[in-house]
Amino acid sequence: MQKIVDFLISYAKERDYKVENVTVGINWTCVLSKHCGMAMTYKIGKEIKNAGRLEELTTGQLAEYLKSWNLLEASVGLAAINSVTDPPVNAKSGINPLDVGLENAKGKKVIMIGKFSHAEKLKKIAREFFVLELDPNLINPEEGILPATASESVIEGADMLIITASAIINKSIDRLVELGRKAYKILLGVSTPMIKDLLEYFDVLVGVRVNNPYPVIKAVSQGLFPEGFKMAYKFSNKELEFIMIER
Repeated sequence: MQKIVDFLISYAKERDYKVENVTVGINWTCVLSKHCGMAMTYKIGKEIKNAGRLEELTTGQLAEYLKSWNLLEASVGLAAINSVTDPPVNAKSGINPLDVGLENAKGKKVIMIGKFSHAEKLKKIAREFFVLELDPNLINPEEGILPATASESVIEGADMLIITASAIINKSIDRLVELGRKAYKILLGVSTPMIKDLLEYFDVLVGVRVNNPYPVIKAVSQGLFPEGFKMAYKFSNKELEFIMIER
């Protein structure tokens, strides 16, 4: 049972829209419908079902792809869900995602799921700090970067849990939330669904709002670099900006 995945799919099906464009870039995936929704391109899987005809489906139908263990398909599913998401009107805009969590991390046990670029800042002020990583090339126990399989033993007792939203795509999200049930939880990244109902599971959501989809889609199709936190700076006219909502 995937509570969060099932909720997101139901959310999208209740807000079914015609799909105008699907772009699966090497680093990011975009679905254009009511809005431009984005997700990380999870490069695990084979050919996407209905490739070449995805615009013939609705966002509700594409949302079903999030269930797939072909994670390329699941990336499309999450981007489709994000394309029909209306962030709350009180969402904070123009934030620096690199500073999110710093205020509450001092002297705490902090676990980061997925290595983000502000890891060193957090490490300096936290009492204990670990990164859990799927990428074997990044794992370095001496630096506190552990394999994701350490989650069962490391997350317990954490004060703060910073989770990459790509954990929705690989279906680890529910277990991570359960393990960190007593922790202050931040869901972070370009893939984050900015839906206030998710604050039942998280204390803070940080994601993106695409204000002008066409330059963003073009950049994604041409290999826009995967460093999500610096993405907003690549667009001079606020075509894309980070936003935040919290409990």
